[in-house]
Amino acid sequence: MFLEKLFLNVLIVLAPVLVFTAFGDRWPHSKSPYTIGLLHGISSSLCLIFSYYALDLYWDLRYVPLVISTVYGGPLAGFINYLMILATRTYLGGNALVFGYISITLAFLGPLIFAKKIGRLTGRRRIRAVILVSVIPSIVMLLILISFTLLNQVEKPLNFEPIRAILLFGLIQTLGTWLSCTLQELNLERALMKEEIQRAEKLKTLGEVAASIAHEIRNPLTVVQGFLQLMSETIVEGKNRSFLQIALDEIARAEAIINDYLNFSKPKLTKYGNFSLSDLIENITIMLTPLASYKGIRFDSVVEEQIFMHTDRGQLQQALVNVIKNAVEASLEKAVVQIKLELKDDQAEIKIIDKGKGMTPEEIQRIGTLFYTTKESGTGLGTSVAVRIIEAMKGSIIYESEKGKGTVCTISLPLELQN
Repeated sequence: MFLEKLFLNVLIVLAPVLVFTAFGDRWPHSKSPYTIGLLHGISSSLCLIFSYYALDLYWDLRYVPLVISTVYGGPLAGFINYLMILATRTYLGGNALVFGYISITLAFLGPLIFAKKIGRLTGRRRIRAVILVSVIPSIVMLLILISFTLLNQVEKPLNFEPIRAILLFGLIQTLGTWLSCTLQELNLERALMKEEIQRAEKLKTLGEVAASIAHEIRNPLTVVQGFLQLMSETIVEGKNRSFLQIALDEIARAEAIINDYLNFSKPKLTKYGNFSLSDLIENITIMLTPLASYKGIRFDSVVEEQIFMHTDRGQLQQALVNVIKNAVEASLEKAVVQIKLELKDDQAEIKIIDKGKGMTPEEIQRIGTLFYTTKESGTGLGTSVAVRIIEAMKGSIIYESEKGKGTVCTISLPLELQN
């Protein structure tokens, strides 16, 4: 009966994940902590109701949904789950009610403390971390059982038979946690892949439209620029000369924007060569120092070693300038923008860290989308171009941010890209 109840609990534990798998895409609030906490809370309550009662303790897998909801849904989802377990345990009653409250609370503290760190992990590393955290309830169960036995059976010798049951309980709980985490990770991968496909389709459409418009606009601009340059040869000084220079400068700026649109459509990596990435970053900081100095911002560059790359230096410079310039513009006055370069897993990793206004998770998801920007003025084109260039170089660009605390942009690039 003991094993049958626990295996029934395994199915109950998997139920919320299967619900998210089947209906998550069509459920607008599926990622809400309230939804996650409620569904996993129901799972925990059902585990408790269909538990195996022995030695004045309820043997079940109520803690697995508690850990899963806290790690994948956040502290709020975990707290909702925790309250539902408390309510169900109170309803069931029993002699060891106080010990039940203590075990539930102690079991909740583990995932609550480590949820943020575990959430930063991915794939198998996160699964292993969740399993380790889920072992805490088994340890708590063992301590509670021993304490309860000592307090209520003082005159009787300590029975070590329940320890075998606890070990078996821990094994099945680990199995349930592993299955639930694996399904959760598969759901996340599927959702991420779907978002990437949708994003690629949007970028392709927007890129084609942008390229088409840019080509059409460039032709008349070139004609206008040519005639203005001819006129400049006949005008020597005066207001007309200054007006003409302003017109030429604005046409040059318009052409630069058009080039950005064309770059966004399809970045062209043509000028391959070997160069020092360390020197490139140093040159960029020197180039952007006047802009940073205007706000009293200084650069703090940490370069681990001389790292050499083989790719299009000009395109990479454009991408890095756009990203670092954004960090400067987002920073508060007299702040520091950190730029770290190190070799990691045969890739060059560049971190641009600012202490600016930061971004919400929703804003981070929209980074790289054409025409999207968090600045009061701007088109968002610079960031979009940077993302496209990094992707064309088979690299990755990841933003981590917290509102009011700043942003960390991590760019990873292969050291050699064959043309």
